[in-house]
Amino acid sequence: MRSRKRKNGEARMEACGDLILPFDKENITPVSLSELFPGKKNFRIEIGCGKGAFISGMAQRNPDVGFIAVEKIGDVMIVAAEKIKNSETENVRFLCCDAVHLEKIFEPHSFDRIYLNFSDPWPKARHAKRRLTYRDMLERFKNLLSEKGKIEFKTDNRDLFDFSLIEFEESGYVLENVTFDLHASEWAKDNIVTEYEANFSAKGFKINRLEAYLPDKS
Repeated sequence: MRSRKRKNGEARMEACGDLILPFDKENITPVSLSELFPGKKNFRIEIGCGKGAFISGMAQRNPDVGFIAVEKIGDVMIVAAEKIKNSETENVRFLCCDAVHLEKIFEPHSFDRIYLNFSDPWPKARHAKRRLTYRDMLERFKNLLSEKGKIEFKTDNRDLFDFSLIEFEESGYVLENVTFDLHASEWAKDNIVTEYEANFSAKGFKINRLEAYLPDKS
């Protein structure tokens, strides 16, 4: 589905400029998280932040953590950035780019958490390689995760979830806290509900969730 063009998009983006990291895929500039978030030692990233409900709630819950919110559709990212700016939350920065570029932007093993919330399912089999939980992307994420880091993934799409369970395991990840009905599970109390999640849960869709980490090599 094509995103609706936001009114006064350029002006709105400029107004949130202090929260948005510059990005040029032809001339990628590395980002130092310790310089971006002085005094912070723990960093997390959401890939596909949408309109920002999750990253806003998570950042306010964890003020000692520096958060990167990635969204490849600028007109969607505007809404999330405005939400953060209006709430005066200071520990979030935004990046408008495709996830394939992240390895070149951030230092290896920088993130304690990678959040994948309601990623595009790319339902046609021929598009499987575009899914964020396809094994090639999961290999890339290994370079972003810290030694004890985790990926947290949730989706309403059961086909994507079943596909992802296989991809994570085939890629060498260990799975834990897997549920096919998040809102009826023990993890519901700590769950931050995204706009998309609230909409589809209200329509009766069950939310699937998992955590994945790499085994200790020691």
